[in-house]
Amino acid sequence: MTDIERQMITIDGVTYTAEDCRTRLRAEFSHQYGEDSFQVQLAGFLQEWFDGSDTLSVHTSGSTGVPKELRVEKERMMNSARMTVDFLGLQAGDTALLCMPLPYIAGKMVVVRTLVAGLNLIPVHPSGHPLAGLSEAPVFAAMIPMQVFNALQVPGECEILQQVRQLIIGGGAVDDALASVLKTFPQSVWSTYGMTETLSHIAMRRLSGGKASEWYTLFEGVTVSVSPEGTLVIYAPAVNPDRLETNDLVELDAQGRFRVLGRRDNTINTGGVKVQIEQVEAALHPHLPFPFVITSAPDAKFGERVVMLVEGVAEDHPRIASAIAALPPYWRPKQIIGVASLPKTGTGKPDRAAAKRMV
Repeated sequence: MTDIERQMITIDGVTYTAEDCRTRLRAEFSHQYGEDSFQVQLAGFLQEWFDGSDTLSVHTSGSTGVPKELRVEKERMMNSARMTVDFLGLQAGDTALLCMPLPYIAGKMVVVRTLVAGLNLIPVHPSGHPLAGLSEAPVFAAMIPMQVFNALQVPGECEILQQVRQLIIGGGAVDDALASVLKTFPQSVWSTYGMTETLSHIAMRRLSGGKASEWYTLFEGVTVSVSPEGTLVIYAPAVNPDRLETNDLVELDAQGRFRVLGRRDNTINTGGVKVQIEQVEAALHPHLPFPFVITSAPDAKFGERVVMLVEGVAEDHPRIASAIAALPPYWRPKQIIGVASLPKTGTGKPDRAAAKRMV
């Protein structure tokens, strides 16, 4: 359903009309759950959705800079929702878990998919353990890697996670260790590719089963190319009229799929050698059991030096030294800094800009 005035939304099995969302839903949820509840935030978004305007406000995540507020067209958001629903084969009445913050496109788009496809929305306050209070698995769930990782550590949550029929993971990279676990899952698990400017994802790659792949398959109507600098260029006219050049370094295959090699703005030029932050982190992840992030700092000799921030452990932890020793020489951090907590954006991504400021 893409006629907004005729749309209805089912939340926890109760169906509300557009007029309900405009007039009574916020007060009802405030009385039932409390004024500061996630349900009241959801009601606020639905008020904005049904307010008669053609656009609404979303915020970028701010993973590499200052978060921005954008006005986006509701019609294009519904186009994006249809692409995801069609790709995953979601049906009216399927349950959809909402556990993402609503100021960002990821959370908003779960709600829009519910409106367009007639799903049954299950709102859960965004946290590191969104499955903790569930007694049965939703058909569809959108989560960030941290939430998936946390669920795997708790037997009851892990059991529910494995039963989610269509699990999509976005908002950050899925590392090799997590991908290895998810490959054994019996249901469909996907890593998504997208951004606020594309109104959520425009491609997915399979993480589970025999069809697991590092290559992203594009949604119908989306085309990509590679810029002279090696970065991905997206043309998805249904969700954005402009061609979008990203900072993601990619390669394409003969089928038109792409895989991400790293980010141009996450390249450290140290002593004339270009070091990709994501590649260093991927090499270290299997060997370090604690959170860390790679960043850089100006260096008089090398131009830039590779720096590692580690959370909750001493800089001279023996695991760090042995892990670094296995890296190629120019990849090895020349400075290690212990921090109480690593900076993250509101969507759980590493806050690269904040990390640089901590050096």
